[in-house]
Amino acid sequence: MESATTTRRPGRAGRLDRDLAGALEVGGRSRERPLLGTVRDYIALTKPRIISLLLLTTVATMIVADPAGPALDAVLWTMLGGYLAAGGAGAINHYLDRERDARMARTRGRPLVSGRIEPWHGLVFGILLGALATIQLALTVNPLSAALALAGLLGYVLVYTVWLKPLTPQNIVIGGAAGAVPPLVGWAAATGGLAVDALYPFGIVFLWTPPHFWALSLLIKDDYARTGVPMLPVVKGEAATRRQILAYTLVLVAFTLLPVATGFFGAIYLVAALVLGGAFTALALRLLRSPSRPAALRLYLASLAYLALLFCAMAADRVI
Repeated sequence: MESATTTRRPGRAGRLDRDLAGALEVGGRSRERPLLGTVRDYIALTKPRIISLLLLTTVATMIVADPAGPALDAVLWTMLGGYLAAGGAGAINHYLDRERDARMARTRGRPLVSGRIEPWHGLVFGILLGALATIQLALTVNPLSAALALAGLLGYVLVYTVWLKPLTPQNIVIGGAAGAVPPLVGWAAATGGLAVDALYPFGIVFLWTPPHFWALSLLIKDDYARTGVPMLPVVKGEAATRRQILAYTLVLVAFTLLPVATGFFGAIYLVAALVLGGAFTALALRLLRSPSRPAALRLYLASLAYLALLFCAMAADRVI
């Protein structure tokens, strides 16, 4: 028995030594990260997947505002400024939310939380992007689009992240106005001003945000509860959240038909609004009647496609 024990101990010790050596090797690699990895982490701070949808609403609104077609250079400059402004807001949000992110399974691998980027580096990066966006839009597009982009950044960072998010379960309803600013930036970039009709794309994004985000919050309710963020499912419960999702979806679909009633959009947009709105409502009803994680995930993903396709229909209707 003693000899058997003796022969096993070196094996265990050897494995421990190898594990320790491997950990040190990984630690060494993390301190000597390649440049490409660092660049990817900084790009991740800008939340590029979210920005892609924001830019689509921006460009589509430019076409809606100017059906003859905005100049290509205006579109490209607006897209660049929009990316920088939204990316700056995202990076600052990473900095402000880093302690909450560390307690959430979905976000604990983010660059600032994991230590791959120093927190204050992320903050400075976000501020620089926001400042650069404001200057670039003012010089290459027009001052109004620059002011609107800056207002969107400050609204997202100060109004939503700092003030509303830890305060009220209605945070995403009020703070959703910041996410609805990109269409206004697009309208101002295309026309040099704003008009009453610019409220249509703004209002659609504003009303779309609660059902979209609450569907996600149903999937990560436990994370929000662990971090103390008073999201609707945590404070009011999942059943109340599902009812609110349906209510906002119905209001959203009704609002999308308003520009048809006023004659601003025509048949192409009307068909798209009815078909997409009907599908969105059906998914919200299914989530209410048969609650499950797959149903919430299906609604969340469908909401992304809904907004993208509806804005494409807007642009197509105005052009054709």
